[in-house]
Amino acid sequence: MRDRCPPRGLVHTACARVATVGWRLTRFSSKPLPVRCGPLWLRAYTGPVAQREKGSALKFFIDTANLEEIAEAKSWGCLAGVTTNPSLYAKTGGALADFEPHMQKIAELCKGLPVSAETTATTVDGMVADGRRLAALAPNIVIKLPICEAGLAACRILADEGIRVNMTLIFSATQALLAANAGARYISPFVGRYDDIALDGISQLADVITCIKNYDWSGRNPDGVVEIITASVRTANHVVQAALLGADIATVPMKALKKCLHHPLTDAGIAAFEADWERVANA
Repeated sequence: MRDRCPPRGLVHTACARVATVGWRLTRFSSKPLPVRCGPLWLRAYTGPVAQREKGSALKFFIDTANLEEIAEAKSWGCLAGVTTNPSLYAKTGGALADFEPHMQKIAELCKGLPVSAETTATTVDGMVADGRRLAALAPNIVIKLPICEAGLAACRILADEGIRVNMTLIFSATQALLAANAGARYISPFVGRYDDIALDGISQLADVITCIKNYDWSGRNPDGVVEIITASVRTANHVVQAALLGADIATVPMKALKKCLHHPLTDAGIAAFEADWERVANA
């Protein structure tokens, strides 16, 4: 009785919910796709389910203002951008007068890669003025704005001037949709801060990805595309889930980036190889 098949409509709904976890809901396939989890009746169902459309790749940004960390991550050959914010700059011990020169150093170190520099203004005029000034520092600087009334208005003005905007502190799909309509080139939904208050940040990320990928954003921003930056990443699993959902980018602090790189079995394997080769060398 436990695996008795429920009505087809209920099955389809259940399959769609399962698919939401692992596939971007961008189109439906007429070909049946197997579901390999859940009760037997769900695994046996062969009706249409959502099929994820492949993107180019998950890109890794580093979330830091530390020049040494950026240089190290860049040396790995897989860095695609940098995100900073006032808190991250404060951690470097930098002074206010050195902020813009510091952003220039990051932009030069990561020439050709997007570098997000955040405004600290709270008014539309202030955000626009900050955005214009920061964008003039280097061609690869993206202006980071918080999602709010002033942020949306400033985003529209800057986008219309050809300046790329990264809208940050996104915690809902509606915020993401408003940001995209206001001209944001990048949208940064936060994951870890949801987890901090015992809510599911990955579920919220899934909603944002589904909503944004439903639409064509041509003409809305300087590049006509909106990329989703998974932000507030704390663990390697956050990166895995972002990739499974089809996020465009994960911006990761160095500590979490090294968690993505290292694995205890890999470390043990390297140590074993080195020990075996030392015995060969001493034979």
